[in-house]
Amino acid sequence: MTHNAPSEVRRRCLVSGRVQMVGFRAYAARRADELGLVGWVRNLADGRLETVAQGPLPAVLEYIDFLREGPPAALVEMVQVEEEAVGPGLSPFAIAG
Repeated sequence: MTHNAPSEVRRRCLVSGRVQMVGFRAYAARRADELGLVGWVRNLADGRLETVAQGPLPAVLEYIDFLREGPPAALVEMVQVEEEAVGPGLSPFAIAG
């Protein structure tokens, strides 16, 4: 997959609610990998989850819908989505920090 193709998009998402200590990072990384996305996911000190995903628009949109549901033990209150410029530097999806 060429990660700078014009058909690709990059989105940063902040997920609020009961999203830490419920396996959300691993769950999100696995789903992103299944969708062929590159990027990362991490827990923030304020209790939110942050993720950056890049890939074809349909796959990124499916990933965002997935984040709105979360794993069974999570309680997602809100997902904020920000558009970012597509660029190099992202590797296969990983759990960060």
